[in-house]
Amino acid sequence: MAMRPLLLAASLVLLSVTSAVAQDRRPSHCISLVQNTPGLEVIPASYREPVPEYSVRISYIDHSMFLIQTEGGLSAVTDYNGFLGPTDLVPDVVTMNNAHSTHWTSLPDPQIPNVLEGWGTVDNPQDHHLDLGEMLVRNVHTDTRSYGGARENGNSIFVFEVAGLCVGHLGHLHHAPTDDQVAAIGRLDVVMAAVDGGLTLDLPTMIETLQRFRSSVVIPMHWFGRVNLDRFVEGMSEDFAVERVGGPSLEISLRSLPDRPTIMVLEPAFLPE
Repeated sequence: MAMRPLLLAASLVLLSVTSAVAQDRRPSHCISLVQNTPGLEVIPASYREPVPEYSVRISYIDHSMFLIQTEGGLSAVTDYNGFLGPTDLVPDVVTMNNAHSTHWTSLPDPQIPNVLEGWGTVDNPQDHHLDLGEMLVRNVHTDTRSYGGARENGNSIFVFEVAGLCVGHLGHLHHAPTDDQVAAIGRLDVVMAAVDGGLTLDLPTMIETLQRFRSSVVIPMHWFGRVNLDRFVEGMSEDFAVERVGGPSLEISLRSLPDRPTIMVLEPAFLPE
């Protein structure tokens, strides 16, 4: 019986040490569950306008590049290839994947303070956990195909945690994520998915992957033509509502996520002056 106080004290010390280590990183709120509320409010807006309170603006630039903006003025660009359009915008963070040249650049603008490469190796994986206060950016590796065989950790799925939302960009996804990868990704309220059906994941597997994520909003990217886009939308339309925004941007808040999963089709446009 005398050992119990000692065991309890040891447990408390271990818990204290573990908590101190965990506090080195802000924990992800996306690795959890949330109840969605009905009524997606789609508000096309200029990327120069302020983002409404408790919201995030997502603008489709080109190919697999998106601009993600916060209420407080932070900005991130996915799969940054060096050209955003005739704009003077310098993002706070850019993410890149290098499956092919349109997803990265070897010469990013030196003014960009945070350049996150998404490719790693077996021995040197990328482990990004960038805490900007209003936005947390982290990555989960997947593998990519190559002529020499699979490249382990060749791609990153980047997750942007902002305004209570979990926004995921699947990058150049070449295989269905494993159970461990899905667990590491956590909840995705909004997901950008490549729908070319050839260079990335085949459409049936991509559709199964998106159904597994159960995201409230799916934004197609990486079309390589309207035929591929329409084929993807048709394959998803039985289980997902479809909304064609008619422009490059939309604003979303945690309170405005739809009850029924919805495909939001954005029209890509480079950022103007």
